[in-house]
Amino acid sequence: MGGRGIKGQKSRSGVAINGYEGGQMPLYQRLPKRGFTKPNRKEYAVVNLGLIQKFIDAKKIDGSAAITEDALISSGLVRRKLDGIRVLAKGDFSAKIDLQVTGASKSAVEAVEKAGGKLTVTAPAAATAEA
Repeated sequence: MGGRGIKGQKSRSGVAINGYEGGQMPLYQRLPKRGFTKPNRKEYAVVNLGLIQKFIDAKKIDGSAAITEDALISSGLVRRKLDGIRVLAKGDFSAKIDLQVTGASKSAVEAVEKAGGKLTVTAPAAATAEA
């Protein structure tokens, strides 16, 4: 007689149930648990200075006015703000700009100031709403 029950995926041949090892303790249970997820983790949208320079050269961002996070989003450089925008120093940068963002690396601040501009780091929007 059959012995596989009625129809369904488990009754067919050649079908394995993911993670099932025939009664042996599965791999995901044999390995130790590691780490944990921070409940209040901040996730920033990352932008490199080289990309900002490209957008200024292509006239997608007005370099003469102050560049805010909203300006970066409306130009299409950043898709969404998440918990804020963080600027990193990757790429060539030479424009004199006034940039206002949630976060920036030390080297990004130095690169903007070296080009004669100003980079202002503001507090994250979520943190100011709670306080």
